[in-house]
Amino acid sequence: MTACAIEPSAGHEDGDGARASCALSADGAYAARLASAGDSWFPERWTLDGPEPYAVPLPRNQPEEPGTEVQPMADGRVLIHRRVAGRHAFSLLYPTGPGTGEVPLGAVECPDVAARMRLLPPAPGGERAYTLAVGRRSTAVWLVAGGPFGPEQLAELPGRCSGGVWLDPTGRLLALDREAGGRTKAVVVDLERGGEVSPLLQIAADSDDRLLLADHDSGLLIVRSDAPSPGQDRLGWGVLGSTLPVRFPECLRLRDCAVTPFAIQPGQVLTPESCAVALRVDGPAGSWVAVWRPAERRVHHLPAPEGWLAGTGLWTPDGVLRLPYATEVVPCGVAQLSPPAAAVPEPGAAPPPCPQPGREPGQETGREADARTAGTTAAPGHPPEPEPNPERAAEPAPPTPSAPRPVPLQQAPLGRLVTN
Repeated sequence: MTACAIEPSAGHEDGDGARASCALSADGAYAARLASAGDSWFPERWTLDGPEPYAVPLPRNQPEEPGTEVQPMADGRVLIHRRVAGRHAFSLLYPTGPGTGEVPLGAVECPDVAARMRLLPPAPGGERAYTLAVGRRSTAVWLVAGGPFGPEQLAELPGRCSGGVWLDPTGRLLALDREAGGRTKAVVVDLERGGEVSPLLQIAADSDDRLLLADHDSGLLIVRSDAPSPGQDRLGWGVLGSTLPVRFPECLRLRDCAVTPFAIQPGQVLTPESCAVALRVDGPAGSWVAVWRPAERRVHHLPAPEGWLAGTGLWTPDGVLRLPYATEVVPCGVAQLSPPAAAVPEPGAAPPPCPQPGREPGQETGREADARTAGTTAAPGHPPEPEPNPERAAEPAPPTPSAPRPVPLQQAPLGRLVTN
């Protein structure tokens, strides 16, 4: 069990209302990060929904530790998670004149020295914040901001969990990647039903299946799994509630590069194949931004702005990618990128090769091995029909010893949880 006990906050102050990265609020109006001043670290809040972005420092009486976590709330306050003498303490910070106000929320004590606690991604609505406490044999989900009585444990499930993706706009269904029995599978935790757990991704019995991103509007899911290539993780996509299994585009396999998706374009209701997905690419030539859409057979590569807080960004519904950055000249900036519009490639057309050291990151690359039959258009809300491909673990087929059988997403209880 995850042995964590609540410690009440010592008092309240009245208020109004990872080092190189930052966290965005659920609505994208605010960002928060740890900024540095010499050897000192302090929280910093960015306001992003005005005419121009601007930063407000939120220092306290002493510098913060480098590993301190921060997260912006919908009302502009910043949640801070500190590790103090074996306890996990939580407070809300806000600017007050020339100083910084602080509202203590309480602390969680974990006697198990092996237990780790970290903030989950901002929940929909931005009024609540949650953490994941990972112990030796179990994982607990805690509500640490927005509750009536301070930190509250909402669920505990066996196994060690990681990840954290919100599946609905109300903040009820949380997807976690649970490691148990030597395999990692994505599961759903229903926070309104006492932490009821249901399976989400079970692409193959012996595969590791993780959920990376989910979009509420379109139902698009971005996953990472080794089902099509045992022992090698690949990026794939599916649609929540679809009868078709996950697809693993070949164009997302960039040689000698690590590809990490970090944002999905919202507002594409019932058209997941047209959603733009922002990717962070790290390779021998450096780091840059890439954009991919399920309907296309290529990845568009774009240079990242100088000082990009790598892996951070958000889409506007009309397809503009906003990337926060900080430099000595511009300490708080947001670059806006407009990638090429979605286009259906001509049958048989081969995209340019993957970028290699010495080539510009802006070059396009890759080809999608799970391409549709030439001239066939996918139905809205579903992945395109692929040609047979043994690398893909795509179409359900009679099981054989050498080919894992995928499970269509609709066969998981998730569709029922979302619609009920």
